Amino acid sequence: MISALWGILFSVAMTPRVTLTPKASELIAELKARYGALMFHQSGGCCDGSQPMCFEKGDFRLGQSDVCLGTIDDCEFWMSKDQFEYWQHTQLTIDVVEGRGSSFSLEIPLGLRFLTQSRLFTESERQDLEPLRYIED
Repeated sequence: MISALWGILFSVAMTPRVTLTPKASELIAELKARYGALMFHQSGGCCDGSQPMCFEKGDFRLGQSDVCLGTIDDCEFWMSKDQFEYWQHTQLTIDVVEGRGSSFSLEIPLGLRFLTQSRLFTESERQDLEPLRYIED
């Protein structure tokens, strides 16, 4: 019982690797109402550069080369392991801007697109990061 409580308290205090703005949260709620469960994958360069892509959960094929950085509004946020090597020292904040991107992301037909902003973790934040998750065999 005590170890379970400690685990809950410990996980609450962890620094998230990915966060989102209120505007992005509103858009995610709208997309969930329309499509159901969602997932994100941080694009690695094609289709609008490094735009985060939003899909219906399971519509983007994940593999052993992907890593889950955490969840935003109950949506898993994935990135390739190779790309994560470059971004591992930064916290990602997902925002929304007006304008049509050229990707397959669900928000594009609405004239909006998700945008990733990043900042370096502080030394104390680096000591307490949420754990990464991987595809299970």
